[in-house]
Amino acid sequence: MQGTPPNVLGTDALCSGYGRSQVLFEVSLEVPARGAIAILGRNGAGKSTLLKTLAGELIPMSGAIEFDGERIESMPMELRARAGMGYVPQEDAAFSGLTVRENLQLGAIRRRNRSEIDEVLTVFPKLGKRLDQAAGTLSGGERKMLAIGRAMLGQPKLLMLDEPTEGVWIGVIEEIAEQLEKLSQTMAVVLVEQNVDLALRVASRAYVMGRGRIAMEGPVHELRDDPELIRYLSP
Repeated sequence: MQGTPPNVLGTDALCSGYGRSQVLFEVSLEVPARGAIAILGRNGAGKSTLLKTLAGELIPMSGAIEFDGERIESMPMELRARAGMGYVPQEDAAFSGLTVRENLQLGAIRRRNRSEIDEVLTVFPKLGKRLDQAAGTLSGGERKMLAIGRAMLGQPKLLMLDEPTEGVWIGVIEEIAEQLEKLSQTMAVVLVEQNVDLALRVASRAYVMGRGRIAMEGPVHELRDDPELIRYLSP
């Protein structure tokens, strides 16, 4: 369709897991070059495994991953990051023993341009007040902001976030949501998030996972009112 941005990421029949334990079964999805998609599902549905496989932390058992026009399923994680894949895992992604400033400098190590760090501080002004503070002493929300900011400094074409608001105070959740909405206007965002209202607010399209497979997919305005959505998300 004219005016629709091309896809920056696509998977075809992607299977993955841990050792001999298969978690993902023939997962196929598409991520446009701009905008956000949400990956929804119960705990254990395979959402984090999917992001780890896309980022290169896990090598798929079979299937294809294409990023920016190139097949990457065998590409090491570091090279995927250099190619423009930003990944913020669910677990704490900040270096606790380093200051906020040092964490951000690591994110900008290939750029060495102070102005880019200033841009991150504009997005998350709370970090600007904590530059000389050890990351390990930050609140949960501030550490999430730091991890997202550091990933942004790599100038990603695609930013993948696993539970960016988990354990975060409600006031900070709103701040993170607002910034994700803005980021999705200029880049691709893949969002795994248990806060369904937030995910459906930020994303324009969603994939719902059940037992390692894509159970539902479509525009969020259609899925939001689909009674099947509750069945796949309820405990």
